[in-house]
Amino acid sequence: MDLNNKIAIVTGGGRGIGRAIALKLAEVGANVVVNDIGKAEPAESVTEEIKAMGRQSTAILADVSSTEDVTRMVETTMSTYGRIDILVNNAGITRDHLLLRMTDDDWNDVLKINLNSVFICTRAVLRHMMKQRWGRIVSIASIVGVVGNPGQANYAATKAGIIGFTRTVAKEVASRGITANAIAPGFIETVMTKQLEENWQQELKKRIPAGYFGTPRDVAEAVAFLASEEARYITGQILGVDGGMGISWM
Repeated sequence: MDLNNKIAIVTGGGRGIGRAIALKLAEVGANVVVNDIGKAEPAESVTEEIKAMGRQSTAILADVSSTEDVTRMVETTMSTYGRIDILVNNAGITRDHLLLRMTDDDWNDVLKINLNSVFICTRAVLRHMMKQRWGRIVSIASIVGVVGNPGQANYAATKAGIIGFTRTVAKEVASRGITANAIAPGFIETVMTKQLEENWQQELKKRIPAGYFGTPRDVAEAVAFLASEEARYITGQILGVDGGMGISWM
């Protein structure tokens, strides 16, 4: 895979899976805009690691559920680098509750960050990608968007929405040299999974044919492939990175 001098935007790139994606894209040659929200330190830390690889990188704090913020982020990227080749829609949150205990805010906040942001960011970059007749859009869905999960009606709805959105965008822009794909991770080693009790972790691993949790790097490798020229004939697809968990739940 060679992404030499491609320009990528990674939303939620300051930590976890987003951080791994940003670093992997840089590793294979891309210059990366690292988006995050809140404190600047996580995103700036990632940009410093990328610059140490000899790549260019910029940290941009922006609320990706805000059209105004995303417009600013895209305009800054264009003025700095002159093009946008890759968008990775990774930003996401959880507000887990059983449905009867889920508040309007729990529902609306998750939809706003997880799903609205994918629409807003994709729309914002598409015009630039269409002009250059090349682009890669990779969105992070979830196995939960395919099979559902108790206590995550809001989260599952957003991830299922990303899948439908991705397939529709793929049909709309394929003739312009732009691909749109999604990745559906299973259980990935993150701060959230590490907080689970050990007995519950072991129980979950029994449901995974591979027998272990994945790592952010596993997801990042898949993103890098889908962002590459090698994946030029792959679009509208949902790639499970889940150790076989998806097939065991069906």
